Amino acid sequence: MVENLNIDFLIEKAKSVLKNSYAPYSGIHVAAAILTRNGNVFLGVNVENASYGLTICAERSAISAMITAGEREPVAVAIVTDLDKPIPPCGACRQVIAEFNPETTIIMHSVKTGKTIIRNLKELFPNPFSLERK
Repeated sequence: MVENLNIDFLIEKAKSVLKNSYAPYSGIHVAAAILTRNGNVFLGVNVENASYGLTICAERSAISAMITAGEREPVAVAIVTDLDKPIPPCGACRQVIAEFNPETTIIMHSVKTGKTIIRNLKELFPNPFSLERK
């Protein structure tokens, strides 16, 4: 876990864009805030599509914003939802986050209940795919 991580700040940043989520099909609204090693925060929301496979998750949306800004080192990701329970990143998002830092702190929060769960990505995704040969 990241020392001196302001969890509440990162959750609030994600909550600030949750209303922008576009989820007319599932009705599940998700927002993400990524904190980088440089101390910058990048935001994303889920954007669904009638062609379901074209849907993008909030976490990958935020990763894209991070990469677009020229950063490559996430240290924490806050994932906020309006569901009753906090939700973890999906498998695709776990793989994408692991591409940049398999030790990322994952903060999952439900705005409905106020419950927060914190895990290291390695706990959620111990063996990401890699092209490295060891």
